[in-house]
Amino acid sequence: MATGTILQKAIDLVTKATEADKNKDYENALKLYEHAVEYFLHAIKYDAQGERAKESIRLKCQQYLDRAEKLKDYLKKGKKKPVAAGSEGSKEDKKSDSGDSDNDSDPDKKKLQSRLEGAIVVEKPNVKWSDVAGLDLAKEALKEAVILPIRFPHFFTGKRIPWKGILLFGPPGTGKSYLAKAVATEANNSNFLSVSSSDLVSKWLGESEKLVKNLFELARARKPSIIFIDEVDSLCSSRSDNESESARRIKTEFLVQMQGVGNDNDGILVLGATNIPWVLDAAIRRRFEKRIYIPLPEEHARATMFKLHLGNTSHNLNEDDFKKLAASTEGYSGADISIIVRDALMQPVRLVQTATHFKRVSGPSPKDASIIVSDLLTPCSPGDPGAMEMNWMDVEGDKLYEPPVTMKHMLKSLSTTRPTVNEEDLIKLDKFKEDFGQEG
Repeated sequence: MATGTILQKAIDLVTKATEADKNKDYENALKLYEHAVEYFLHAIKYDAQGERAKESIRLKCQQYLDRAEKLKDYLKKGKKKPVAAGSEGSKEDKKSDSGDSDNDSDPDKKKLQSRLEGAIVVEKPNVKWSDVAGLDLAKEALKEAVILPIRFPHFFTGKRIPWKGILLFGPPGTGKSYLAKAVATEANNSNFLSVSSSDLVSKWLGESEKLVKNLFELARARKPSIIFIDEVDSLCSSRSDNESESARRIKTEFLVQMQGVGNDNDGILVLGATNIPWVLDAAIRRRFEKRIYIPLPEEHARATMFKLHLGNTSHNLNEDDFKKLAASTEGYSGADISIIVRDALMQPVRLVQTATHFKRVSGPSPKDASIIVSDLLTPCSPGDPGAMEMNWMDVEGDKLYEPPVTMKHMLKSLSTTRPTVNEEDLIKLDKFKEDFGQEG
């Protein structure tokens, strides 16, 4: 979803919240305010607007959060007299609220949690299990850890408990983060928190470990929750004597929060992804109960990837062509195949740009594919029957017939794209899989 749409969604939710507030439907108003703030924070994080616009949205968020807190206090205490929007309440209320605020709401904690709100994935990425080619064992393990406990909670009672930590490791470009997107989409009832080192590392002493603690508290408050940490090695590498004290404290807090005394992590899954699992600290590695190797795609998976990346773009490739391409890309990752297809998709565009002659053909109208028209123009050789000397600037926008992607285009792109995974890393990953992991 585009950021403008997210911002509009937030504005619509706030409008509904204020209407519900005026109509004294406080429970509904509270939910709408909280939902709107989530969308606003999502827009701040991913919008490319200037700092002034972001600051304006932050101020609005603070107002809506303050109002939501008042409504929450009112609903919690079950007051007979409703709190008027914008009012400060009676003197007695102020006294009781000031006493409660010391215990219930720490301003620093609120500040840290509001900073982490942007990690919550509000809009689902729309990646289904079927969009992930191959990796059947990894998908089954994730379904076992995420989907089944939500759909069949009675299965997971007594000693049968779902997995609390899953590590996805493998060469770059094999679909680890893509699998996490599929989890975010398929786990409809779960809150998905996607964090990186920039969300958790602060220049202020002691704030980084507080952010880690608040991340887990936020997940516990919103469970069932999934915490996804991409490139987990940047936060949890092996502890050593020559590392900084702040880095050591972050790792220690991670260890405590993931499986420490007094922390109930029921309903929370920590999902990590890394390309270099051998640098992880041994204690962190142990807390990831399942360590799944995401290997380079096999031949049948590579053929599926070529089809998925081509999508509904016009092409004339058949099953044999896809099999030949899959056989020719041994050692290529999913990301490498994506680049090959993207380059092949651009070749008809380059053909249009360099063409000196066009001819008339029949085909579906670019405006409405259900209508067949006969006045479309497509690039051709000067010797073709009906060839007219012209360039692409002379062709009207809705009269250009899109040349289909051919096997020749694919082979040309393949010849110029090299695999990005080196043999040394594969040997190390295989060794780690044999020692600590399992096949995905």
